[in-house]
Amino acid sequence: MTLSAIPYEELKYKAFSIWKGQGILLTSGDYAKGQYNTMTIGWGSLGVIWSIPFAMVAVRPTRYTYKFMEENDSFTLCAFPPKYHSALDLLGTKSGRDGDKIAESGLTPIGSQIVASPAFAEAELILECKKNYWTDLDPSHFLDGRIENSYPLKDYHRIYFGLVKGIFGLESFRSNL
Repeated sequence: MTLSAIPYEELKYKAFSIWKGQGILLTSGDYAKGQYNTMTIGWGSLGVIWSIPFAMVAVRPTRYTYKFMEENDSFTLCAFPPKYHSALDLLGTKSGRDGDKIAESGLTPIGSQIVASPAFAEAELILECKKNYWTDLDPSHFLDGRIENSYPLKDYHRIYFGLVKGIFGLESFRSNL
């Protein structure tokens, strides 16, 4: 797959289905050192805040990837075509603490172009992000009682905002302005 750089103003994606239907891997760590982990995510957003393009992701402290998000200053988001959904299912249900789930998935980690965190060769869209803010969810701020249903273990997410440093994707992700 040949990916080209896409300015954030030209990124075209389906705001809701990319998180639930497409399948996205969040990866953090240092590719050069071989110290990183990935997890499938279904919660997040892309947009502009503080006049800069951002990606927002949510990671529970119990997830192995949390350690890498805390220890590193970057992360990547990789979207995949449907033929890789079984690999994404595996990466979302197994922990990197218990073995090499990335090798088991059959996906190929690659060095990113801008940040230290790796991306994946099979991705059709890659966002390279540098962390610039985090906050912990505070259940006292939930205005909709249904939100608490997502936390039976009270393991509230840490929310990370990342400055989008680079977007690389298939031409189908480029808008025709």
